[in-house]
Amino acid sequence: MTLPLVVASTVVAALLVVAGLASTLARRRVGLVHLVLAGVLEVLLLVQAAVALAGLDADTPADTPTFLGYLSGAVLIPVAGVLWARTEVTRWAGSVLAVAGASVGVMVWRLLELWEATGA
Repeated sequence: MTLPLVVASTVVAALLVVAGLASTLARRRVGLVHLVLAGVLEVLLLVQAAVALAGLDADTPADTPTFLGYLSGAVLIPVAGVLWARTEVTRWAGSVLAVAGASVGVMVWRLLELWEATGA
């Protein structure tokens, strides 16, 4: 886990939240911008997961099951959000992505907190 990856993930997640809320307020369905932001967020999360899993050999977090739960959840939430938003035919699809982005934004900071608890 590195701080630059956490910050980058948070920024992209915040942009996804803004795009999702904007499309909801404009009564529009999700578009290419939403999908690109979710894709970039997913790539960042996969890189972060690879870095974290590679670093688990040296020093594991104090609460490894919780850490791995947050890690897997953070990786799966954008995928689930996009799948749900693509099947949602109303304007609320943007809200689904906004909630997914907000959830991931919080989870990556919690992951960093768990990671740094042991000085890994």
